[in-house]
Amino acid sequence: MAANVRARRPASPPPGLPHVVPSSHKYPPIRQDHLSADERREAASKGYGPGQRSHSPGGLNITSGEWKLLAVVLLIATGVRMFRLSKPDSVVFDEVHFGKFAARYIKTRYFVDVHPPLAKLLITAAAFVSGFNGDFDFKEIGKVFDNVPYVAMRMVPATFGVATVPIAYLTLRALDCRATTALLASIFLTFENGLVTQSRHILLDSPLVFFTALTIFLFVGFSNEDKKEPFSTEWWTWLILTGLSLGAVVSCKWVGLFTIATVGVCTILRLWLLLGDLRVSPRMWARHFFARALCLILIPILFYMTMFQLHFLILGSSGEGDAFMSSEFRQTLGRGMEDTYADVALGSDITIRHLNTQGGYLHSHAHNYPGGSAQQQITLYPHRDDNNLWRVLNATVDGYEQYDYEHKPIVYIDHGSRIKLRHIVTDKALHSHEVRPPVSDVDFQNEVSAYGLTGFVGDINDDWVVEIEKGDRSDKESSKRLRTLRTHFKLRHLNTGCYLFSHKVKLPEWGFDQQEVTCNKNAVKANSLWYVETATKHPQLSTDAPKVNYKIPGFLSKFWELQRVMWTTNAGLTDRHMYDSRPLTWPRLRRGINFWVKDHRQIYLIGNPFVWWSSTASIITYMIVRGFLLLRAKRGYRDFDNTKVVKYDSLCGFLFIGYCMHYFPFFLMGRQLFLHHYFPALYFAILLNCAVFDLATSTLRPKIRLQIAAVLMVIAVITYSKFSSLTYGDPWTKKKCTDAQWVKTWDFAW
Repeated sequence: MAANVRARRPASPPPGLPHVVPSSHKYPPIRQDHLSADERREAASKGYGPGQRSHSPGGLNITSGEWKLLAVVLLIATGVRMFRLSKPDSVVFDEVHFGKFAARYIKTRYFVDVHPPLAKLLITAAAFVSGFNGDFDFKEIGKVFDNVPYVAMRMVPATFGVATVPIAYLTLRALDCRATTALLASIFLTFENGLVTQSRHILLDSPLVFFTALTIFLFVGFSNEDKKEPFSTEWWTWLILTGLSLGAVVSCKWVGLFTIATVGVCTILRLWLLLGDLRVSPRMWARHFFARALCLILIPILFYMTMFQLHFLILGSSGEGDAFMSSEFRQTLGRGMEDTYADVALGSDITIRHLNTQGGYLHSHAHNYPGGSAQQQITLYPHRDDNNLWRVLNATVDGYEQYDYEHKPIVYIDHGSRIKLRHIVTDKALHSHEVRPPVSDVDFQNEVSAYGLTGFVGDINDDWVVEIEKGDRSDKESSKRLRTLRTHFKLRHLNTGCYLFSHKVKLPEWGFDQQEVTCNKNAVKANSLWYVETATKHPQLSTDAPKVNYKIPGFLSKFWELQRVMWTTNAGLTDRHMYDSRPLTWPRLRRGINFWVKDHRQIYLIGNPFVWWSSTASIITYMIVRGFLLLRAKRGYRDFDNTKVVKYDSLCGFLFIGYCMHYFPFFLMGRQLFLHHYFPALYFAILLNCAVFDLATSTLRPKIRLQIAAVLMVIAVITYSKFSSLTYGDPWTKKKCTDAQWVKTWDFAW
């Protein structure tokens, strides 16, 4: 039967057409750049995602035409941010602080700031290379620069501001957005008045936003590599660069921790998905975990610590920041304390430091309280001074005679010893009584004063009882009797039972802004502990009597102490400022910041309303649409089976997470906040705004999409020009000023 079956000849093609192989129209051609089934299984076992053998680095498919377009955008951004950078030629807003810090670096004088050092070091490098000698003090807003390369210093944040623009373009392209969308984002950032204003002065927010943008770009590139070929050279390169950028962003400002949180959340999610992929072995998952831990945790930490090592190496001299640091720390600043005698006895001349606060030494001076007893003031003073010296004498209660410490046997100060402290310079005794303090005027606080006359033995209110709290483990005697630097003790007032106490309350101008000292009946232990820092040679001690000194701290000790000081100082910035604002007002652009004003010219930090409000609208739109899709999913709709929905949900969700991480933590802060704290979140909002545009125009022809984008760009540029006088400090008329006040809470003026 089979022998009679004839194979059918393929039909001949029509005349003039080439012959077609029968299989060519039945099966797709085999693409040489795809993996075979066996190769895909092997790749999956190694943690690779499905894909091709070759792909663009970081998922960037940029054409040569796009690079040319990006170069044009870069030139425009440079012109916008560098235009008349030398104006004004006087100090603007927080240049008061950051310019002064650059001067301190150049003079190597130690200072304390609430921000990490990287951005300040970059500004200082520009100043140093340009010949700045550090003599200008940046004392007040409006002070005219004299022999200061302020243009070079302003160039640093301006350059970072310019560089942020192409980074945004590349980020959106790496996120698989269209070139038109990426161009729209770059134009929005170029003509965003707030970002332009902030980048034109000696401020830290422009480097912060740049490193935030750079981190997100590098992480997106790494994520693209991770889906294609994990553990390749390109994969490690993107991952290591992401870690270095994370270190840089947190080394500019602690707000960079929010960027770390953004990357951390996405990394944890990725590891969770890998854990559920049965094609990925436990050993392979462990490799993924430890690679990320090494590059995204350890590298940023090492980078951050390296910046502080540079900070310490440069600031090797004593300066205005000494008062914030411990005495051990100050030993490393070129004015170390000489060795001092370890034993304290009746007749010793000593200085006493408060243990818990940064107030300093127990101090008195020849100035009286304006109220209360009107006796001589007792304060805490942060610097070494002769007015910190006190002589330890025996208490004279119950008719005790003054002990002849020069000739009689030495008497050490033990737990329970009754003493009085005589201020050497003014010859008055440390004194307390049932009089309310001039500042902390409450029932459980008594005033502490210096009282007495030369030759006057004193009264019972001069007498105190030493209560040793703890000693040093390396010095057994320090827990039994008072030893310099080693013993922590309290002073209980013999007559009233209150404890010598200090807290972070400053006296008014009449007290020279020094820290208040009181006698507290309900004293918190930490604020009532003291220690002896120096003790001069007692007449009864031999010349070879034991001496002590502070232990010189190493880098880690100094590093952790400075972190604590920065945290404490930052948390203490709770005073209201004329131009501070709360996070709830930022997305609505309710108020700006006055940077500088002179002769009907003003620099006022205000965003581009069109860019700002459209970005906020996109955030709200995303939340509404995402919520609606979740409700539909609950009702059984399968929207997330659509690849287009999945793509834009991942894209917008990633940017929304970045926005939330950089915005909502500010609601937990009680410190001073300003509009510029919103800038990192604004960056994510602008990218999300453009991602929404990409989705909304995804079904349109490219020409129509480009026309719509062009209209949006023109609106952004026109709005920018409307407020450009406030950006550059140009002269303007009263009418222009009135016309620009679109919102009544915008408090700029003509």
